[in-house]
Amino acid sequence: MDEAERTALIEEAVIPVVGDHGLELVDVEWRGLRPRGLLQLYVDKPGGVGIGDCERLSRELGDVLDAAALIEGGYDLEVSSPGLDRQLRKDREYRWAIGKPVRCWLAGGSEVRGRLTEVTPEWLVLDREGERVELGRAGVTKARLEAEVPWPRKA
Repeated sequence: MDEAERTALIEEAVIPVVGDHGLELVDVEWRGLRPRGLLQLYVDKPGGVGIGDCERLSRELGDVLDAAALIEGGYDLEVSSPGLDRQLRKDREYRWAIGKPVRCWLAGGSEVRGRLTEVTPEWLVLDREGERVELGRAGVTKARLEAEVPWPRKA
């Protein structure tokens, strides 16, 4: 089984449990290292994820994954929030980031910042202070969440 197949099966097994906890699966990363693999799950919910959320989910997911026998040998399971400035790579991550501020780097070296409003296979659409900005996905070399600071910034 290759990494993409394993990841898809893991996602299929964990999404119902994640949802039962009122959380959303943002990303799954599997690193089949020796002697132990590492499975990292990133989850979120409105208002943010706390340590208690991650602990409860981790305990239950460990049992679910062991029962499903999708991972051979020993592995470590990490459940955490996506982070304030997470890099966006997969379609699910882009869909999750709709409504959040992002920073995109484009081929040629320019950067665009704005609030992500739409995601299609061809385009990322940002709202930049009321201006609609369409970015061709093929030209976006990197995209990252921008941390929202809840207090006023000093000039």
